[in-house]
Amino acid sequence: MNQDPRHVTHELHSALQMAAGLLDLPLAAPQLEAMALELTGPVRALIAEALAAVGDDAPVRYAVTDGAFEESEFAGCVRRVGLDVDLDSPAVVLAERMRSTQHDVVSTEIPDKTTLGITVRPQSLDCWRWWMVSLGVDPERVTTDGTTAVGTGSSKGVTVNLRGEGVPELLTDRAAARLMGVITEPVAP
Repeated sequence: MNQDPRHVTHELHSALQMAAGLLDLPLAAPQLEAMALELTGPVRALIAEALAAVGDDAPVRYAVTDGAFEESEFAGCVRRVGLDVDLDSPAVVLAERMRSTQHDVVSTEIPDKTTLGITVRPQSLDCWRWWMVSLGVDPERVTTDGTTAVGTGSSKGVTVNLRGEGVPELLTDRAAARLMGVITEPVAP
């Protein structure tokens, strides 16, 4: 969510301007601005209530597991962090950024401050390519086994072990995969 305090006012102003235009209401720009300013407080309260309700409805499962890991689950994504890993470490920061911005993430595991294991379920070859490029995984070093593809890369000083669930099914169109740079095997004559 945008942290700029004026964000809600600007969005509200845009919505009011659009509604006035669609309904052909005779409102001038100063009137729309005044309405946006007056409604910003109540709208922020509604947003806060909605966010609080979402937080109340989405339980977080938490446990300390074998191997000295703290495990939690939120919205179907499992997060495992070593008990001795600082939560400001590069691996944790990278994992949290990926979890919060990418819906493909299934789980993250952080055994130390510079190592991240991340499991994703990409929806397309393009998504899988994005993951490999974003995490510095060399397509020549990716291996497939059954229903998963695995590769190691590096991003922002963190060694990343990328695991893609369902990727072999995406690779059935080998020509398209080669064209996208997802696989590097030579074309048979």
